[in-house]
Amino acid sequence: MKKTVVLNVVGLTQRLIGKHTPFIASFLKKGSASTITPVIPAVTCSAQTTYLTGKWPSEHGIVGNGWYFKEECEVKFWHQSNQLVQSEKIWDKLKKVDENFTSANLFWWYNMYSTADFSVTPRPNYLADGRKIPDVYSNPPELRDTLQKELGTFPLFHFWGPKTSIKSSQWIADSAIKTDELHDPTLTLVYLPHLDYNIQRHGINFKHISNDLKEIDGVVQQLVNYYEKQGAHVILLSEYGITNVNNPIHLNRILRSKGYVGIREERGLELLDAGNSKAFTVADHQIAHVYLNDISIKDEVIKLLQGVSGVEKVLSGNEIKAANLNHERCGDLVVLADKDSWFTYYYWLDDNKAPDFARMVAIHKKPGYDPVEMFTDPQDKLVIPKILWKLVKKKMGFRTLMNVIPLKAELVKGSHGRIPEEKDDYPILISNNPLYNNEPTIQAVDVFSVIEKHVLNQ
Repeated sequence: MKKTVVLNVVGLTQRLIGKHTPFIASFLKKGSASTITPVIPAVTCSAQTTYLTGKWPSEHGIVGNGWYFKEECEVKFWHQSNQLVQSEKIWDKLKKVDENFTSANLFWWYNMYSTADFSVTPRPNYLADGRKIPDVYSNPPELRDTLQKELGTFPLFHFWGPKTSIKSSQWIADSAIKTDELHDPTLTLVYLPHLDYNIQRHGINFKHISNDLKEIDGVVQQLVNYYEKQGAHVILLSEYGITNVNNPIHLNRILRSKGYVGIREERGLELLDAGNSKAFTVADHQIAHVYLNDISIKDEVIKLLQGVSGVEKVLSGNEIKAANLNHERCGDLVVLADKDSWFTYYYWLDDNKAPDFARMVAIHKKPGYDPVEMFTDPQDKLVIPKILWKLVKKKMGFRTLMNVIPLKAELVKGSHGRIPEEKDDYPILISNNPLYNNEPTIQAVDVFSVIEKHVLNQ
């Protein structure tokens, strides 16, 4: 077997490779490349799982970054157990070929309790006094302590939220090298999320993102140089391409206006009551799952959503099957945005009644994905002193809400989830393997066999 590393450079597309990414451009020129027709939905968890299983969401079950857990009547996002993936993973298949094969998974999702030999993933400590302390989970457990002793604590608040920066991707890169030095795995998967941040904030605006491109180019160069010295095959790939948007759509508010969405009021604030709703949506970038507790209103809901400006398609029945999403976790309907639009999870009609977590970075509490978590209010000139004061109070042991996230969906300028209009915005796969017989375009499920052939040196 051939040592292989897969660098997942989130958001990387042909459109972004150029003068701001000189190393990646040279890697592309010397290597072989294919564009990847993205899976629907083209979001982190679905794309990664499709790559690592070679199966569609209809088989592996990861229909988004989150979904409605029907038995519990709750929407849950960003859960981490690998048991949620219902298909065989690439490391399990390769282990059957050669019992000496080993694998390392650095920050790809569903990275807890998997059969990968070495794994590291974000896992904060949630303390009783309300504090959230940066930390990671690892297998074996002592790997966590070794990495954080040598590299410092994982910079969680640079991984997601208003403070996102290259620090998180750099830490992940350094941890990959350290793990390799310690264990020399046959296959290493490395997640580099840096481009995800400012392209969602600003869209494809090189005035704003040129420095981000230069920063991730440097991290990629560090990793490629290291692994090529080990004689490894190196694959650069991405999960999706982010494109410009300017139209946030509040589908739950539209359903609520027709009396379909159940609301529970607590302390004067509103919570989405999914189990008591006739219909509600789980928004995930440019795709939304619509769950119907009252199937009799299906045609009414389809007609309603088809009339919403910015909605491109409402899939049902055989259309969901054709999109390879026919799984019990999937919505009864699946809504796709047009190229300029994306879906919020917002369900309240009055911001004064928005739940307390709406103004916080709270990825496990919100019944949908919220990219506005990467912003603070640009009109609030005192936001930095407010944050500092809240941090001081937390360190003193006082309970306080980090409620600094604005309720301004219009701030978001980039999104993903649908298949882009142009191939320059498709995800890309680049290899340094001279044996890689690349096709101009491959399907997302084909990435599995590409990685497999690299390891088997075929």
